[in-house]
Amino acid sequence: PSGRPLPALPVRRAERGRPSRGRGAAGRGQRPPRRPWPGRAMRGPRAALALLLAAAIAPRPARPHPQCLDFKPPFRPPRGLAFCRRYAEFGCCDPRRDRALLQRFYRLSASLDERTYAACAGHLQDLLCQECSPYAAHLYDAEDPSTPVRTIPGLCQDYCMQVWQSCRSIFRSLSADPELIALENNMAKFCRYLSLEDTDYCFPHLLANQNLNQNLGLVTADAEGCLQLCLVEVANGLRNPVAMVHANDGTHRFFIAEQVGLVWTYLSDGSRLEKPFLNISEAVLTSPWEGDERGFLCIVFHPKFKFNGKVYVYYSVEVRYEERIRISEFRISPADMNALDHGSERIILEIEEPASNHNGGELLFGDDGYLYIFTGDGGMAGDPFGAFGNAQNKSALLGKVLRIDVNNNDRGPLYRIPPDNPFVSDPTARPEVYAYGVRNMWRCSFDRGDPHTKEGKGRLFCGDVGQNKYEEVDIVEKGKNYGWRAREGRLMSLKEDHATGEWQYSEICMGTGQTCMFPGLINNYYQYIISFAEDEAGELYFLSTGVPSATAPHGVVYKVVDTSRTAPPGKCQVEPSPVKVKSKRIPFVPKE
Repeated sequence: PSGRPLPALPVRRAERGRPSRGRGAAGRGQRPPRRPWPGRAMRGPRAALALLLAAAIAPRPARPHPQCLDFKPPFRPPRGLAFCRRYAEFGCCDPRRDRALLQRFYRLSASLDERTYAACAGHLQDLLCQECSPYAAHLYDAEDPSTPVRTIPGLCQDYCMQVWQSCRSIFRSLSADPELIALENNMAKFCRYLSLEDTDYCFPHLLANQNLNQNLGLVTADAEGCLQLCLVEVANGLRNPVAMVHANDGTHRFFIAEQVGLVWTYLSDGSRLEKPFLNISEAVLTSPWEGDERGFLCIVFHPKFKFNGKVYVYYSVEVRYEERIRISEFRISPADMNALDHGSERIILEIEEPASNHNGGELLFGDDGYLYIFTGDGGMAGDPFGAFGNAQNKSALLGKVLRIDVNNNDRGPLYRIPPDNPFVSDPTARPEVYAYGVRNMWRCSFDRGDPHTKEGKGRLFCGDVGQNKYEEVDIVEKGKNYGWRAREGRLMSLKEDHATGEWQYSEICMGTGQTCMFPGLINNYYQYIISFAEDEAGELYFLSTGVPSATAPHGVVYKVVDTSRTAPPGKCQVEPSPVKVKSKRIPFVPKE
């Protein structure tokens, strides 16, 4: 509508959401496109057969692509809409925009006489409210960069003629388009001007189009049930990014660790600071070999970091020709809130590693305030250490979930044993052990719980690496034995069915067709997924690389996006606490 600033036009459809050339779709999280005929160009009978087959196949309806005028996906409004009620469940208007449209309706309808108002007010409301349609970008031709955005939504021919015959005066008040005004007295040309090339999307027929309206607001899945999600590139050029964490201090910074031993600070605007948050690359044990599991493996901030400035790290180290895993504590630099004091390191725990793989590598603080440490079984295959292996030996710290208390440790011991640890009274077990029978739990997460009821809050989920048949996801509980090496495979999960208590497993795929055709979204990724992460707002990310070497700068961080269920405007906006920056900012430039 006139008076509303129009958003910048998006890039052409063919340029968005496709796999980048030169890397291959198959290696970037997508299946390669199927070639109908292998080999050289088709000639003769073969080509004729292909043409006959193509002619015999009925065209399929296009996959729906809901999109708003700002080119973002539609959403469920946080509250009901008073004016454009048709789109109160799902669309492109929040209550604020709905009120603005209502005020415009009042202004325009004030100039109508009583007879015209009775005949045309409903049409006026319908036309104004198409801004709220989940297909607003289609209705206003906003998707096509070769044409200007319409001032009036695309109308079906029969409806346009009906409105023209009884209410043509309302169009002049809705639009100042001189071409439209010039055609005002010619119904055929007028309605042809307001028509859409894609008649599936014209108003009001799209309201009855089942293909466009079924499953709106539900997560998109393909015919095989694979969930269709999209990605936003948020960081690149990293050397095997192994972990991404936040400080939970209101700044909405995030910190990305590279396997070589550097941790970088990223500000809420996406820029990276030139000076690393931590650099212990000279101490970290790793190599350029592809697949080397040793190195800097994890970083976690103390729950009271805002007050005590403490950070904990997990890395591989060599001490007198002996490989170890080391858990250390650092403090924030008193001179720079974006750098650790490298001289403040205190070694909390060291464990000898008999082999170079299965180093574990997760650190988490639970809601109980204790530090959880996840160690691997020591490496090799089959956990060959001792009669039962490290994982089943409760007197060994390998193949375990450990829980220790590092609070108030400025004086006295560096850590204490929580009094309710399950084996504190067992003389044959290490008191640090919280759970055992673990092969190589690499990344874990505490459940934030249902956002309203908090159901499930505090449950501990872990992905454990299988040997050659199964990977598994475990809910880790105190004192439990997770089976390795006695058993392999247990529980795969994605979504809990609260009615039955069962877990529903679904695969996740990258969105195909138009699913990811929104500005800034992509549907491909580097195939070597290293880790997952959450930011301070709870959004989900994963970290991957094209070359699994600690020295190859091909690591990328992706944010996971479900375009079918985005939040309404404003709900996910944050106001970060101020950050005093003493280092040069490096703006983020996406490569996809």
